[in-house]
Amino acid sequence: MAQSYEIKPEQSLELLKELHILTRDGKLNQDSRRKLKQVYHLVQFIEPLIREVVEQKGDVTIVDHGAGKSYLGFILYDLVLKALNVGEVIGIETREDLVKTTAALAERLGFARMRFINETVAESISDSAIGKQVDIVTALHACNTATDDAIRFALEKDAQFIVLVPCCQAEVAAELRQVKAKLLAGTPLAELVRHGIHTREFGSQLTNVLRCLLLESHGYQLTVTELVGWEHSMKNELIVARKGHKRGGARERAESIVDTFMLGNLKARFIY
Repeated sequence: MAQSYEIKPEQSLELLKELHILTRDGKLNQDSRRKLKQVYHLVQFIEPLIREVVEQKGDVTIVDHGAGKSYLGFILYDLVLKALNVGEVIGIETREDLVKTTAALAERLGFARMRFINETVAESISDSAIGKQVDIVTALHACNTATDDAIRFALEKDAQFIVLVPCCQAEVAAELRQVKAKLLAGTPLAELVRHGIHTREFGSQLTNVLRCLLLESHGYQLTVTELVGWEHSMKNELIVARKGHKRGGARERAESIVDTFMLGNLKARFIY
């Protein structure tokens, strides 16, 4: 297998074939290579967090929001949790067919400590089957407001770590378009949203800034970086949050940003 050097030696090839990352004859196409690189890179960030939690309490619960085909959950289980012989992965996904498919795959592979729940991220907050506290919350490309719901879930569950790769942030940009005329009349900062492409990109950037301030206001210390090179994905921002100490003034800064850009309609989403 010419591409085998790209696959971790402890990785189950059967799993990669079941996830359609590998073809049946064990090959990677360009799209699969890109997807595997993203997931492996994310695993590099998450594995030390898992080991830290296990060292502290002897177990770990990981909740993956917007799990989809659960590439991340399966590969974390295969590469990390199997060796540790502890820990549970819970995948939350709204598409019932994917939940059935991933549950069947976990059973087929003998991944007994994986389970999948068919509900929205928001619904999962009050789901007693998940428990009152979880250790690590992930949301990889959970679209638009699903990332915000994942943050709310993590805060409600007092997660020690939160790992986010936000995607498709359209809500703030849409609100900026509604108030653009007022902004242009009131502040030179409105030049940031005068043109449509700038509105979209600035809205995305502003969304993540407000998310970071929200997490900091709730006592998380952040690392914000890129997941992989921009040639692989334009939705590339990685936010890793560790429960620690509140950043003084984070809430006030968020409120000032919301007021400056007339985003009052979204205040409840980003400030609480």
